[in-house]
Amino acid sequence: MNRRKIVRLGFLLVALGFGAWALAGQWTEVSAGFARLSWGELAGSLVAVLGALVAGMLMWRALLADLGSPLAFADAAKIFFVGQLGKYIPGSLWPVLAQMEMGRDHGIPRSRSAAAFFLTYPIYLASGLLVAAVTLPVLAGESVARYAWLLLLIPVLVIALHPKVVNGAIGFGLRQLRKPPLERPLSRRGVLTSAGWALAGWVAYGTHLALIVHGLGATGPGAVVLSFGAYALAWCLGFLVVIAPAGVGVREVAMAAALAPVLGGGRTTAAVLCSRLIVSVGDLVCAGLAGLASRSTAAGHREPAGKS
Repeated sequence: MNRRKIVRLGFLLVALGFGAWALAGQWTEVSAGFARLSWGELAGSLVAVLGALVAGMLMWRALLADLGSPLAFADAAKIFFVGQLGKYIPGSLWPVLAQMEMGRDHGIPRSRSAAAFFLTYPIYLASGLLVAAVTLPVLAGESVARYAWLLLLIPVLVIALHPKVVNGAIGFGLRQLRKPPLERPLSRRGVLTSAGWALAGWVAYGTHLALIVHGLGATGPGAVVLSFGAYALAWCLGFLVVIAPAGVGVREVAMAAALAPVLGGGRTTAAVLCSRLIVSVGDLVCAGLAGLASRSTAAGHREPAGKS
């Protein structure tokens, strides 16, 4: 086993260890909430999270392809999902460093990997704020009024995501780092395709929370709509408040405020905690499945060469 494989295996083991530790640390708090959910609601919620995570991977894959590095589905899944486990390791740069390292196996320049990775965040932010703006103001009312300032960011982000602005910013950053420019600039089609996958992801995340909320006693169309907006608002606010690692605390408060019209007291807290744990489980499942699929594909490619 060469040095690169040892380093990658070490990263995977450390990330899985921190991920498992995070799950174990949350179980005591969420066990009571899970006890109120049926197996169908739990399974459906997890499936929805897996769909959301796949949509996020496809968003990143679309950006990378637009920048000049198309990837097969299995290869993209392995790089993205295994790299994303790095967010459980203390320090914010592990996911992008992991993706840059694994991308080298497929001829992806580090600058291109980094550009695709960092572009996912403003696209997630803009689309998530749009979902929150459409779903929350009428139904949530005063409970989310304190977050109204977030709506001002939507036009700013739309302008910032124009290909000319993005390409100019990337070019400036690479010049400052004394790196060569990107071979292919980002196109409008690339931005719109990735934004479409981001919106699909928000729909799936909203579905996972709606199933949890339903299991905790909130029924009707209003509860479903609020679930979509609650998750989007929580993620966006947690991302913006960078002083809270991974949005811990901030996301929970925002989600609880958005769900307040349909859930109260302990049920809101249970919904928030159950959601967080199910998303963490989804991260680990996606990384495991992507790794297995990638190894199976690689084995299939090697098999014909060994036949006589």
